[in-house]
Amino acid sequence: MTTANKHTTGTTPRNGGYHLSEEQIRFFDEHGYLILRQWIPQDLLKRLQEAGEHWIEKGNSIDASDPLYEDYAFAEREHGRVMFRVNYVHNKGEAASLELLGSPAVLGVAESLCGPDFVPTYESMVFKEKDDGAAIPWHQDAVHPRKHRIFNFDLYLDASRVDAGALHVIPKTQSQRQDLCALTEQWGWNPPEAIVVEMEPGDVLLHDVMVVHGSEEVEGKALRRTIYYEFRAAEEILEDGPWDREWIDRRLRLIPPALRHFAARYPNVDQFQWHISPALRPEVDENEAVALKVAHLNHTAGSYCSSLSKR
Repeated sequence: MTTANKHTTGTTPRNGGYHLSEEQIRFFDEHGYLILRQWIPQDLLKRLQEAGEHWIEKGNSIDASDPLYEDYAFAEREHGRVMFRVNYVHNKGEAASLELLGSPAVLGVAESLCGPDFVPTYESMVFKEKDDGAAIPWHQDAVHPRKHRIFNFDLYLDASRVDAGALHVIPKTQSQRQDLCALTEQWGWNPPEAIVVEMEPGDVLLHDVMVVHGSEEVEGKALRRTIYYEFRAAEEILEDGPWDREWIDRRLRLIPPALRHFAARYPNVDQFQWHISPALRPEVDENEAVALKVAHLNHTAGSYCSSLSKR
């Protein structure tokens, strides 16, 4: 298994431009992933690292009676109960998540891959605490007709190393649903085309939601946190679901406050110019708190090996 070559994927943007080049988009379409090295400005990265600490502290101390309790995901390991995910990060009291969403570093990428009518569909922080090295079996996030791109923007808040649970990706597996039980039985963690994606804080991995990926079990390693923002084109959602036009409108109401938060914090940098179609542009809602969490009652089903999930 090889390590992804950073020189063939992406680099820090020049002259403040965060839209992807045609070469980068071709690489993403062919391989199902793209690495953008040091894509996030250091000040914003630091604020997000601090926000991540606060989210974990809140989740580990939250009472089951708290209305936000359901937003924190826990698992039972051999050594006890651990938290591994924080959903709907925008309403957790840290402005940094909205600053990230409203930044050209995120929205320029979203527009490059989904067009001007991109919709922010998910936002979460997934992590492995210091002594939690449980495996994440090979899987595909969401299987869809592939008439449009659906991708995840994965910002690494901590280093991720080959010997410490770094993500494994099998390039060029995004074109169809894969038989992951057969793949695992034949190859385990060593399919011939698989790569290990080593990342530094501030690096971004873009991955197609159908590319096969996972991480093997490790022990005694450091905290590894990743912020995930998923994006889809509004046209794709209207064609394939699982949501409707009203849900799209509610999700799009995240963009104006995100743009405001980024501009307020970083007024002296180039701002993203939002060119969404007039028919989709949401009305500005002065009650920002309402816009910050739009729950998912339905999901696009992914692909995984159910027998592995029971091990």
